[in-house]
Amino acid sequence: MTIKLGVIADDFTGATDIASFMVQSGWKVVQLLGVPDEGTPIPHDVDAVVISLKIRSCPVTESIFQAINSCRWLRNNANCQQVFFKYCSTFDSTPEGNIGPVIDALMGELQVDISLICPALPVNGRTVVHGYLFVNEMLLNESGMQYHPITPMKDANLLRLIEQQAKGIAGLVNLNCVRQGKQAISHRLESLRLDGVRYVVVDAMVMEDLLPVAQVASEMVLVTGGSGLGAAIASNDTGQISSVSKIGDTPPSRDRKSVVFSGSCSLMTNQQVIKYKEIAPAMELNVGECIYNPKYADQLTEWIMQQPEDGLAPMLYATQSPEVLQQTQQQYGATESSHSIEHVFSEVVRKLRKQGFNTFIVAGGETSAQVTQSLNISQLGIGAPIVSGVPWVHDLHTDCWLALKSGNFGEADFFQRAQEMFHE
Repeated sequence: MTIKLGVIADDFTGATDIASFMVQSGWKVVQLLGVPDEGTPIPHDVDAVVISLKIRSCPVTESIFQAINSCRWLRNNANCQQVFFKYCSTFDSTPEGNIGPVIDALMGELQVDISLICPALPVNGRTVVHGYLFVNEMLLNESGMQYHPITPMKDANLLRLIEQQAKGIAGLVNLNCVRQGKQAISHRLESLRLDGVRYVVVDAMVMEDLLPVAQVASEMVLVTGGSGLGAAIASNDTGQISSVSKIGDTPPSRDRKSVVFSGSCSLMTNQQVIKYKEIAPAMELNVGECIYNPKYADQLTEWIMQQPEDGLAPMLYATQSPEVLQQTQQQYGATESSHSIEHVFSEVVRKLRKQGFNTFIVAGGETSAQVTQSLNISQLGIGAPIVSGVPWVHDLHTDCWLALKSGNFGEADFFQRAQEMFHE
């Protein structure tokens, strides 16, 4: 089977997000973790390969280096017909962010002169109208994303955002054009190309709006956007409309040792943590202890080990409200506090794995990357979706299962719902 699409995702939760949507649209997908090399086995009998990177907030040069090497592997080793650069449906990237520089680098590598900018994921409330990105009908910069600890979003205008980051001018394919279909979109792209536009923001209000966009995108060497467009490209190929059915496996309940980690400070994750604390053992990380106590990870691991195994999984969380988060960052520094928390999560994961823990439910892109890397996982199979955009995934070589949740995804009962999917 020819690999139709090679996806470069800028974080781990985003990678599982697009992989899940493509599976629900009828494709076979394998997810790789980190930049592949000559020794990386090439997946067979799949439609798409998704590479999970952690490049959303790293230095620009490092972000470009990893993206370009991933692109070359996808094209030269895996012989992928098309490359897709996947970023978050909330375009998590400030004016100094990495999305624009990576798109420019990939355009140069693949020798293309125009690129779509299509983060819309209407099924999860991410829509684009007149080039403005909305989250659940609220402008991006009023949705809670303005408080993001790493990539605070202060502007909802995607044309301005991409022009501030990248090396060219942006244009728009508005909703009226999108709903006229493939031919109208193609004509608009060509007109913009002749005007010297490099980045084309695409409006979308409902998932069906993405289908004609996918018909155009399927003929492009490079595509950039969110998981909604990835789902539409797969649907365009299979004729199967993506839905949150239950295609895929779920973790077996037998010999299951589970834990919940929450590092996201999104509004939804705050609600999820509050809800879960009411019904399960939970402990909040102390940032001062994370920074100054070298035995803190041991103490947290011991606490987890002491919790009953026959109930809901214990939770460690660093999730804070915007007000408390601001105080924490003022006291310890944003970078210092974030890095120390992720380091402690990483240490606890390694210790729990040695004690037989094999199921990790994780909220937050940075935390998901730390957890997955600490487990030394290289390839993931995509299981059944817990909610739209968050599937169960499993290590192809061990008994490890993970749920990697982007901060704003899921409902308030997400952590419990994930565990209710364990099967006999």
